[in-house]
Amino acid sequence: MSDTKTTVTVTLPVNIKERLEGLARTTLRSEEGIAADAISSYVELQEWQLAKIQRGIRQADAGEFAEDEEVAAVFARWMNAS
Repeated sequence: MSDTKTTVTVTLPVNIKERLEGLARTTLRSEEGIAADAISSYVELQEWQLAKIQRGIRQADAGEFAEDEEVAAVFARWMNAS
């Protein structure tokens, strides 16, 4: 992660700003630090998810599909896990 920083202005609903202030007080952290961590986590998650989606599209375009039996086995595992 780079040490270089920049400023971003974000408009928040009042209730979110109040919750952010409360969280900062409770955790003894700055609102800016909490917001930066939240944005970083969001960006990482979105990048991961989009990479997985793009991989799936490439596989589908290449004709790589699961067989009916494979899908049924995964579905059965999920149903038995609950």
